[in-house]
Amino acid sequence: MDQHTDYRSSNVPGPAGAADLVLTNGRIYTVDAANYWAEAVAIRGGRFIAVGGSADMDGLIGPRTQVLDLKGRFVMPGLYDMHTHPDLKLAPGYAGYLEVGLEDPTPEQVRQAILDYAAAHPGDGWVYGQYFVRYTFKQAGLVPDRAWLDSVLPDRPVAILDRSWGCMMVNSKALELAGIDAETLDPRHGYIERDSVTGEPTGILVDGAYALIHAAMPPTPQHALKRAYREGVWFQSGHGVVGTKYVHVCEHRLNALKSIDQVGELSVRVEAAISWQDDIFPVKRRWELLAGERHYYRSARLNANAVKFHFDGTHESRSSYLSSAWPGDESWRGHLNMTPEHITDMVVDMDRRGIRVIAHCTGDGASDLFLDAVAEARRRNGYSGVRHQCAHSTTLLDANLPRFAELNVTAEFSPVGWFPSSFAYARAVFGEDRMQRAYNFKGVLEHGGVAVMGTDWPVSSINPWIGFEAMVTRENPFGEEAGCFYGQPISLEQAIRVMTLNGAWCMGIEDKAGSIEVGKSADLIVLDRNLFEVEPKGNIHNAQVQLTLLEGEVTWDRHGEFAGTAHAATWQGELPNF
Repeated sequence: MDQHTDYRSSNVPGPAGAADLVLTNGRIYTVDAANYWAEAVAIRGGRFIAVGGSADMDGLIGPRTQVLDLKGRFVMPGLYDMHTHPDLKLAPGYAGYLEVGLEDPTPEQVRQAILDYAAAHPGDGWVYGQYFVRYTFKQAGLVPDRAWLDSVLPDRPVAILDRSWGCMMVNSKALELAGIDAETLDPRHGYIERDSVTGEPTGILVDGAYALIHAAMPPTPQHALKRAYREGVWFQSGHGVVGTKYVHVCEHRLNALKSIDQVGELSVRVEAAISWQDDIFPVKRRWELLAGERHYYRSARLNANAVKFHFDGTHESRSSYLSSAWPGDESWRGHLNMTPEHITDMVVDMDRRGIRVIAHCTGDGASDLFLDAVAEARRRNGYSGVRHQCAHSTTLLDANLPRFAELNVTAEFSPVGWFPSSFAYARAVFGEDRMQRAYNFKGVLEHGGVAVMGTDWPVSSINPWIGFEAMVTRENPFGEEAGCFYGQPISLEQAIRVMTLNGAWCMGIEDKAGSIEVGKSADLIVLDRNLFEVEPKGNIHNAQVQLTLLEGEVTWDRHGEFAGTAHAATWQGELPNF
């Protein structure tokens, strides 16, 4: 019986005797305030049974104990990525959808890619994929719309996402199959571009409006979703991640996650957040999932006990909902996808059901309303124990910094957005005053709150070490642009805690994971460098994870140190190249 099926209740003792695995002679940073440094650990039944000096482990080594001499290597708890989307990035490619494949394709290149795809996939099915770029159409003196697509391929439905995933261009056949015409109402979280005279759709669907097209298309194939999640967790384990949140799922995606869990390939703990609004893809049977069917997907490594809301938009489109008008505008504060009353009622209801709300809030007005709603939930429900999550937290009001601790709300940040780069500066549109308090990781921590990191892949890299370095430096890890971005860095010790114990807190498991302590889940990573002995800038982002352990199971083994043993890794060899 392996540890995944060795279920034990509270009065069934764990395995007795010698340790299963002992790691000695290391430099182990535990994140345990009572004992920050250790030299060795012993693991039995998936938990740490001893943490201390190498000599302390002698009595725990039996004839079947696997012993690994770390030879002075640096060890720390495993990492937590609290916001990412491997399915959105990978599944379209694995499904065989159209990939135009150029950085800034011209209209002619898009046209040829569509024709080539249609020729290679004959029939009357959808031609769906990515991407087109509006400004290359403008440069060519063209307008991207249904008429242009009709001129390319009129007799099959065609739908092409734009490069930012902010809109979709579709032809007349696609509109017809989706039932979109002049009478179709705009969804609250998006709109249909229309002819100013006739009201007919032009073929451009913005934000949540393109979910109307996804609803008319066949769902993403299961094989593509399984491969996306499988390679996603493989990559994450290879970079030391032991806990993650996959944000925006539906029943179809949960089935894919459950299937790889059942065959032992879910090498990361996953909290999957059910998508509330149909702004990415339609979520059928959402209410059934939230009412209780989510429990069907529960295991030691998978739960769907969270829901993802988009409260506002994005800074690039000036739809982030701000507490005052956008720079250069007298009244426009951005767009709120739900009314404040709706937000409050939903947060209170989800809180009562024990479901975590993960709320996309890029504007300081959106996060302010979210915290108000959580405060109302605490007032009506008492403290439910549910730790809700403010996703992105791009800009926060100073007055809200203490409320994260007061309300037990997690502040989640995306650190890749705050080192000097064209990506970061393109987002610096809030105005100087707001940018001075953007990405205020340090402010939340100094007010006693819990802050965590999310890669938000594919918006930024899924490699968590890039954001890890950015937290400590606020400088460009690759040396491409000099100087620091807005805001204050945090210390290495704070960053390690953010990436480990804070992540476990955000998942509600800090009592059994997130630090290296006796009795906790045996989660750790072995690195090729001691983070306390290298210059952070230029070094943390390319740290190499050599071993990852989750519940005492070796999930990643870069050099095959456990190959051929009872502790052979779930993954080893070359990582997927994303």
